[in-house]
This record gives sequence, C-alpha cells and structure tokens, in this order.
Amino acid sequence: MALKTSIFSPLTTLAIFALSANSFEYPQQLIDETYFQDLYNMNIHFPLSLPPTSPSPANGSALVPALFVLGDSSVDCGNNNFLGTFARADRLPYGRDFDTHQPTGRFCNGRIPVDFLALRLGLPFVPSYLGQSGSINDMIHGVNYASAGAGIIFSSGTDLGQRVSLAQQIQQATDTFQLFMMSMGEDAAVRLISDSIFYISIGTNDYIHFYLQNVSGIQSVYSPWSFNHFLSTSLKQEIKNLHTAHVRKVVVMGIAPMGCAPHYLWRYRSKNGECIQEINNMIMEFNFVMRYMIQELNKELSDSKIIFCDMYEGSMDIIQNHEHYGLQVTTDACCGLGRYRGWIMCLSPEMACNNASTHIWWDQFHPTDAVNSILADNIWSGLHSNMCYPMNMKDMLSSG
Repeated sequence: MALKTSIFSPLTTLAIFALSANSFEYPQQLIDETYFQDLYNMNIHFPLSLPPTSPSPANGSALVPALFVLGDSSVDCGNNNFLGTFARADRLPYGRDFDTHQPTGRFCNGRIPVDFLALRLGLPFVPSYLGQSGSINDMIHGVNYASAGAGIIFSSGTDLGQRVSLAQQIQQATDTFQLFMMSMGEDAAVRLISDSIFYISIGTNDYIHFYLQNVSGIQSVYSPWSFNHFLSTSLKQEIKNLHTAHVRKVVVMGIAPMGCAPHYLWRYRSKNGECIQEINNMIMEFNFVMRYMIQELNKELSDSKIIFCDMYEGSMDIIQNHEHYGLQVTTDACCGLGRYRGWIMCLSPEMACNNASTHIWWDQFHPTDAVNSILADNIWSGLHSNMCYPMNMKDMLSSG
C-alpha cells in the first residue's frame, strides 16, 4: 500500500534526467549496477585545482593518519561540483559562513560535521576526491568521496542527474588504496588504512528519491520495515567490502528526522510546524535496524571497531531543546521559498535569512553550521547527548 502521496522534491520537477519507471523483478536489481550507466562512462573532468585550505589544527599531532568520508549531501564537500547534476551547492549563499566565505560544494552555510571532526582529530579539512590532482600528498590525510543524491541503492538520486553511489564510492576508495600501496609499499599502506577512520553518512536519499516517491511501485513490494532491513543488509555488505580492504575503524551515521525538514512540513501542509510522524517513524525504524546490524557486525568482524551514531536522537534533542542551544527558528529554513521555506531550494543570496546561526535548518533538507557543530560534539564525545553506540569516536580511539 503506497503512502498517502508521492513525494517529489522541487529539484525533481526541474530535472531533465528521468528515472527509469521499469518495475524490478527481483530485489537484487535495486543494487545491480548493470542496470545503470557506470560512473566511469560519465563525462567527468578531474581538475588540477586544489580545494580551499583549512585552518591549522589546534593540536600539533594527529590522532589518526587520515579521515575518509563516504556518503551523500550531508557530507559532500564538493564532488558534485564536477558532475552533471541539479544537486549542487557551488553558488552563494552556500558557504557564505564557511572559513573562506565562498561556496565549496558543501550543502550548508558553513562547516559540515566532518569538518569539525577533522579538526578534533588534528587533521586538515578532508578534500573531495573529484577535486584532487591524483597526488599522494593531496590524499594522505584522507579523502572525501561523498556525493549529493547518492544512496545505498544504486539508482537512488538519478532523478537529479549524475551522482556517485555508495558502491562506486567504495570502488574509488579501493582505487585510492591501490595508489597508496604503489607509492608507499603494501605494509605502510595497510597500516595507514587500518589506523584511519572511515565515516559513512548515507541512506536519506533512499527515502527522499526512492521509497517516498514510490519508484517502480516499491511500496507495494516492501513495507517500511522490510525496506529498512534491505538497506541495512546492503550497507552491511559494503562495510564488509571495506573490511576486506583493511578498513578497521568505521563510524556509521543514522538518518536525521526528515519528517521535521522544511520540505516535508511544506509538502504535508503541517499546520503548526509539527513534524510529519509517519516519515519520522520510518526513520526511527531505520536507525533501530542499523544499530542492531552494527552490533552484530562488531561480533562478526572482531578485529574492527564500528560505531553507530543515531542522527535522529541527536537532532531531536536539538529541536526539542533548541533554546538551550541558542536556536530560535525550528521549522523554517534560513534559505528557500514557500511556507517553511520548504518549496523551492536555496538558489540565490536574496533568498537567505540574515543570521543562519539562529536556525536549525539551512535549506529544505540540510541543517545549519550551528547544528552541525553540536552534532559533531556528540559524535566526538557525547558532549550534549549520547547518540553513538556502543561508544563515541573519542572512546573508540582511546580504547586502542
């Protein structure tokens, strides 16, 4: 039984890249790359220019060799700048409050969570994979492979244009590891990879651009519960693939309360800014299934340390206690058009509020720099609320 409405992003109405409407005969086809154009057949240009430099870390020595990032727009730092897609954040007002006060491809007014975490680790900001020259020196402290629109399911986000799916990002990471091995030798490369942190933030687009849109009648095939199990099983296999490539420290993020995002408040015509509970219920269920999957995976991969951070828990704490955090606007995005500024995405500086630091939401779907800072504190040490299981990132590193 389909949800009460098909939910289309405003970006979808602009897109010229039509998502195939063919029904899936078998579940495996959801992630079978042979059904879609491969990334490497895309017309992608790899520029020689480097991303903006980050401020020097506060501490003198790094706690880990590198930070590698995989995911979607929650952590994309510029990869989509080089793709043919409507999911881009390469124009102001995106980045207006960033260190350089310029757009970098981050879907935020300022820093994203991995920026704050990189500095906690004593590392520079992690550069985008597609923005690199291919030099080892550019990637030795980590690489960000995240792509806005990407999902666990290979076809999630294709209605926006090109994007790099999770499976493709892991292939890019594997290519990077091979480059390390050729440059520094296998033993040194394996030590670097196994001692580094891998941060995964993905799954939102599997709802926004797949399940909630009822693509190919998916809701008649999968209940939310079975869909969440399918996603967790798929992600579990990808983490195992990383383990085969010598990855041992992994931070997996859950999904934030999308039912509270300005777009869905507008889409569902929330009367007084109440969150859309039927969406949030699915997200809570996803995070529950994911947390259990990570718990089991830690037993299976006993030489690894994998933690799960419940973005729903951390975000709802901020929403419900927003005054404690100095946040005043809980429903309206800082930038956008329509009720709750959730109808049209952030397209020009004139559409943005003056002070994003008082808002929870920057645009239709993404939080502000202020919220990202709070969430990063929680991921690192549980400073404001304990949202990571079985431990936070700081404890993961101190436990050896």
